[in-house]
Amino acid sequence: QVQLVESGGGSVQAGGSLRLSCTASGSTIINRCVAWFRQVPGKEREGVARIYGNGGSPYYAGFVEGRFTISQDNAKNTIYLQMDNLEPDDTAMYYCAARGRYTACADMRSQAYTFWGQGTQVTVSS
Repeated sequence: QVQLVESGGGSVQAGGSLRLSCTASGSTIINRCVAWFRQVPGKEREGVARIYGNGGSPYYAGFVEGRFTISQDNAKNTIYLQMDNLEPDDTAMYYCAARGRYTACADMRSQAYTFWGQGTQVTVSS
């Protein structure tokens, strides 16, 4: 079992930046697929980015590629999402999610992820 806690959300103006953190406890992020999702009320949860916790190549959804960067700090058991050049359409609740250890990391469907954080709100104003 792994517990995930997100932090770093807030309100910014368009063009601004935020860095989200996802700190894991109870188990390591090493050899574990960890992803960021986001959800707007009334819409389905969508995958934003994922990374395999051994330093593998990250994956980004097309709508954030070039603006967001996912990274990890194994010593802190934490995954980050650096969000730059934010747009109003980025406004959403952002969730961190993880799969079981040694599970493949090629899926951005929310149902593929077992462990979820409580979410952190990001609001971008124009």
